[in-house]
Amino acid sequence: MLLTFAPMEGLTGVVFRRCHHRYFGGPDLYYMPFVTPTHEPRFTERQLRDIAPENNKGVPVVPQLLTQSPENFRWAVLSLASMGYCEVNLNLGCPMGTVTAKGKGSGMLRDPFALESFFEKAFSEPLPIAVSVKTRLGWRNEDEFEDLLRIYNRFPISELIVHARVREDFYKGDARRGAFARFLPGFAHRAGYNGDIVMTRELAELRDAFPNLHSVMVGRAAVANPAFFRMARGGPACSRKELFAFHRTLFEELTEAFGSVGNTVGHMKQYWFYLRTLFEGGERIFKKLLKTRRAGDYMAVVSEIEETLPLQPEAKPLWWKPSSGSRSES
Repeated sequence: MLLTFAPMEGLTGVVFRRCHHRYFGGPDLYYMPFVTPTHEPRFTERQLRDIAPENNKGVPVVPQLLTQSPENFRWAVLSLASMGYCEVNLNLGCPMGTVTAKGKGSGMLRDPFALESFFEKAFSEPLPIAVSVKTRLGWRNEDEFEDLLRIYNRFPISELIVHARVREDFYKGDARRGAFARFLPGFAHRAGYNGDIVMTRELAELRDAFPNLHSVMVGRAAVANPAFFRMARGGPACSRKELFAFHRTLFEELTEAFGSVGNTVGHMKQYWFYLRTLFEGGERIFKKLLKTRRAGDYMAVVSEIEETLPLQPEAKPLWWKPSSGSRSES
């Protein structure tokens, strides 16, 4: 069973991937946050900074595309193949309103007829590399996946990775693992699972429950605990020394990439939303961290965290939020 790092926009970009792989490693693949191809058949300089193979040297990565245009999808896949990539992932899971309003991401799940038409055109001629798909169970209701799976099964998809929520769940509530189990026997392709894997022991539970599962994708828990994948393979938990060495390197390399220490301070706070769950207590300190603006003040608070807060072997899912409405799970 492969272990893969989920793409998280704004968090798991090229600098993070390089630093994480250098200090901790562990995942078989890092899926890149999506890039959106346009009608002009070339990637922008900004997109290339993240997806260019030379910038990801030594890191096992898979680029991800976000588009509702089969024509744009095809040129982008062909371009990525020419760069030497062996797989591309299609994002049908992003739930954000700015994405779904344009009919992209999980917005494509609203209209199965349009989705089927997209695939018919996208696969109208053979593509030179594997195409995997990241999807949700549906737009409003998990039962929608019956029709979606029928569509997916028609086409030469290399792997179907399911975030076991519907779009209207966003990232709240518990993942619908029961629905995933109900539909899994009908998969014509290799299956991947994503959703609410927090503790490394849960990977063994998934392997026992779904012995034919090809991969498990982990996102938030692996940002919260950078040693997650290493621990999953029997390695040691994250030590205080390496965690803060990783933090310093990430800070320095992001500063170089942004060309601004102020932008880096703001960006690092996004990581601390998850990293804080690896420590016991510290609510007052983390509130102080969020209020910092200058690099010196930020680093002073980070030093306080390093010197005073107990480190836990695994993170606690403090990011979990209840679903906005009631639902039944099969």
